[in-house]
Amino acid sequence: MATSISALTSSLSSLSFSSHISQKPLQNLSFSPSKPLSLKSGAPKFPTAFVVVASTAVADPEVETADLEKLVKSRLPGGFAAQNIIGTGRRKCAIARVVLQEGNGKVIINYRDAKDYLQGNPLWLQYVKTPLVTLGYESSYDVFVKAHGGGLSGQAQAISLGIARALLKVSDSHRSPLKKEGLLTRDSRVVERKKPGLRKARKRPQFSKR
Repeated sequence: MATSISALTSSLSSLSFSSHISQKPLQNLSFSPSKPLSLKSGAPKFPTAFVVVASTAVADPEVETADLEKLVKSRLPGGFAAQNIIGTGRRKCAIARVVLQEGNGKVIINYRDAKDYLQGNPLWLQYVKTPLVTLGYESSYDVFVKAHGGGLSGQAQAISLGIARALLKVSDSHRSPLKKEGLLTRDSRVVERKKPGLRKARKRPQFSKR
């Protein structure tokens, strides 16, 4: 037993790791920064980004309105009242005076394009075009409108009635198809007035018994 322990001790002592490890310090590695960092320098600077802005030609609405105004005045000498094919439509508080002339289906409202004036609303544009579409004249007449009062919805329905009434002056045979579609009926519905003691026309405050 003693011989085996001494043999093991002698074998372990024969192993030497000192000859394989270099005693010289590591002098080749250097971590010194190229530029000293300072906290007072502020935020780091990043490379500037190049922003490319595409130049698009945007039409000036004032210039376009002025051009349409010149067009309307050249097409309607003497104003709206001096024209032959004219109709007046009303709805709620809106009043629209409509003039029809032979053309290609252009609709101008208050010296602005109809799609621009009615904010591209498909329902309001449909109100304006329904009388012409009913008779198949959507590309046969230009429509010039002077509207005021109410909102855009009421003005669009007033324009529809005005166009229908103006089409009757083109030919009396248009009455039957227009009347069948209800385009010659004046919609007399208006907002009911507020009543004293009530919150709205009919809405009343909550009742409390005690």
